[in-house]
Amino acid sequence: MELILKVKDLAKSFGAKKAVDRISFGVPRGEIMGLLGPNGAGKTTAIRMIMGILPPDAGEIGFNFNGHFQPLDKSKIGYLPEERGLYEDVKVADNLVYLAGLKGKPAGEARREAQQWLERLDLVSYADQKLEKLSKGMQQKVQFVASILHRPPLVLFDEPFSGLDPVNQDFFKEIIRELRAGGTTILLSAHQMNLVEELCDSIFLINHGREVLSGKLQEIKESYKENIVELRYDPAEDGSFLKMIPGLRILQEQPGLAVMRYHGSAGINALLQELGSRLTISAITVEKPPLHEIFVETVRERGEEVEVA
Repeated sequence: MELILKVKDLAKSFGAKKAVDRISFGVPRGEIMGLLGPNGAGKTTAIRMIMGILPPDAGEIGFNFNGHFQPLDKSKIGYLPEERGLYEDVKVADNLVYLAGLKGKPAGEARREAQQWLERLDLVSYADQKLEKLSKGMQQKVQFVASILHRPPLVLFDEPFSGLDPVNQDFFKEIIRELRAGGTTILLSAHQMNLVEELCDSIFLINHGREVLSGKLQEIKESYKENIVELRYDPAEDGSFLKMIPGLRILQEQPGLAVMRYHGSAGINALLQELGSRLTISAITVEKPPLHEIFVETVRERGEEVEVA
C-alpha cells in the first residue's frame, strides 16, 4: 500500500486547548480517506496544518507525488476549505481561470474545462456573473470546481457537504466517486459520518483532537461486536421466545416483524440458525450499526464525552 500523504505525531494547541493531540495517519494512493469526528474535534485544524496554513507545534507532514516524500507543493493539491474563499466581485469563470492559473494550468485550457464543469453543474448561464450574485449553494459548487480544475493528484475536502441540500449532496458524492475512479486521492473531512461513510475506503476518527478509531472502514465495521437484525416471519407464529435469547435486544416488534440488536456470545450464525428452526422466515437482514453509533460507543467505552463545538 503506497501512501500519498503521511502525517506523524501532529500536534497543535491554542492556549490551554489541545486542538490536535499527536495524531498519525497515512492516506493510501487512489483511495478516499475520511477524517471524521464531531464539530470541534480538530479536523479543520489538522487540514490547515497539512495545507501549510497553520504551523504545527510538533509533528511531520510529507507528500509522495514522485516516489519519495517531500514538503508541501500546493500545485499538486486541491483544497476545498471549510470557510470557502473565492473573489465575490469577480465573474465566476474568471475566478476559476485565475485560481487554476495559480496552480500552473494554462488559461485557455482552464477556461475550456471550467466551461464544461459549469455546464455539468447547471451554472453555465452564470459564467459571466459576479460570484456575489449567486446563492450560497451555487457558490459552493463553484468553489468545488476551483479545488479540482487543475487536476491535482491529491484533494482535501473540508466539510464539502455543509449547506447543501440532499440532491446536491448526492451529486457531489457522485463526482467524488468519479475522481477516485480517475485515480485522484481524496482526504475528506466531515462531521456527518452517516452521510459520508458510504464514500470512504478508510477512516480516521478523532475526538478532542485524539484518535478514536482508524483503518479500513469495512474491517472496523465487521469487527464491531453488535449487529442489527431485521426479521420478517409468518405473523401467525409466536415470536415471544425472541425476548429470551441472550444478547438479543428488541427495538421494534409487531406480528411478523422484529427489529433487534444482537451481541450474543453464540455469534450471528447461531442466532440465524435458531430463528430459522423456530419461525417461517420470509426475509431477514443483518447489518452493522452506522459509523456514528460505533464512534459514540467507542468514545464512551474510553470514558470520554463526545466533543461538541
